[in-house]
Amino acid sequence: MTRRVLTILIAVAFCATGLTASGKVLIREFSGTGTSTTAEFEVRAPWILDWRVNSDYQGSLAIEIFLVDATTGFHTGLILQTKRPGNGVRLFNRSGKFRFRISSTLARWDLKVEQLSREEAELYEPR
Repeated sequence: MTRRVLTILIAVAFCATGLTASGKVLIREFSGTGTSTTAEFEVRAPWILDWRVNSDYQGSLAIEIFLVDATTGFHTGLILQTKRPGNGVRLFNRSGKFRFRISSTLARWDLKVEQLSREEAELYEPR
């Protein structure tokens, strides 16, 4: 019985180590169309926003995404402004509680917030 408990504890320790080795943790996902403000999310630096934008009316597509401090309601910056479908990743080195304010016309958008380890952030390449 003791051997079995010890084996289980060792297995759990290896699993926990394996899960934290990658460092990337999904914090929140948002998707929609039109103008919207997302729910609040809390994240520690470093983190990335993985975004995708598409439309059935690609000639009329327009989108702006702002990062908003969820505590104060103040805009902290423009993240994305485009009139074309596409995708990309943006790295942030600021912790806190945030929301995204999205202003879009004829666009479908998907946003994924992922927290990174310091090692992953060092390997980050904008796209």
